[in-house]
Amino acid sequence: MNNSALPVYHLLHELDVRFDDLIAAIDQAATHYEQQQAPTWHFHTPPNASCWLRQALLDMWHQQGQDGRETKNYIALISADAPLIAKFEAINVVKAQISELLQHIKQAHPSSVSDIKLRLPKRHPEIGNLLRQGGLARLHLKQCWRHIPIAPAPVSRVRFAWYSSGRSIKKLTTQEAEQKLLKLDTDAPHIRIQLRKLAGIPSSEPLAQVQSQAPLMRANLFFSEPLEDGHTRRAMNVALPLIVPSKQPQLPHIKMPPLEPPTQRTRAKRRDEKLEQEAFLPSLRIYRYR
Repeated sequence: MNNSALPVYHLLHELDVRFDDLIAAIDQAATHYEQQQAPTWHFHTPPNASCWLRQALLDMWHQQGQDGRETKNYIALISADAPLIAKFEAINVVKAQISELLQHIKQAHPSSVSDIKLRLPKRHPEIGNLLRQGGLARLHLKQCWRHIPIAPAPVSRVRFAWYSSGRSIKKLTTQEAEQKLLKLDTDAPHIRIQLRKLAGIPSSEPLAQVQSQAPLMRANLFFSEPLEDGHTRRAMNVALPLIVPSKQPQLPHIKMPPLEPPTQRTRAKRRDEKLEQEAFLPSLRIYRYR
């Protein structure tokens, strides 16, 4: 039977089981890592070096006052042998299952999402107690399912760099833009001006709402030998520790990034930029296409 056709209690029960699997997989990987003391590089020195990985992988809750769109990053690099990599891969398998299941639940039973955030922490009271003591609350679903980055082959060096030019662009109709403006303070002069501007363009014209994305860390991997497809390097976004396979207990050469991301856009504007430079509806970050 298709998951989306199942009653919500069946889906929530399956999610409970998968969450238990995730906690168990994290425990197995963290225990193996702590016993093995695999070579590790940290972007920032962790406050508790002995169990930092366990804490990082179990950090799946919003902090008090945290923006729901933000995620916490743990930038590090671990040189891992085959058995340790297998344990990290097991975590990613369960994370993929959770992500797929959450999408089914959101589509079939959208009202159940708030219930998910309440029930899953209760599965493991000891984690809940630890989180409450640390002032944490509410399950952060993205931090729950985001994957651990694993390099596909041994690397000779890794260059870390900030990427701060990311944007998400959502197409809108003029009618959708108008509805968004009408939800704002329509008595304000600047909103009335924008409504008049919107009324002055064809109703069939597509618009774009732009959201700048938070700076993220990108790892440029240089492989020790070419991959099967011939590539010698690859770029990966890293929010969790980067795992690189190694038969020897040693780290590759690592180029450190600046401690803070750049404050200005780091990439030159593309010549084929499709949007106008100035926002058409500034209150909503909506632009016209060129």
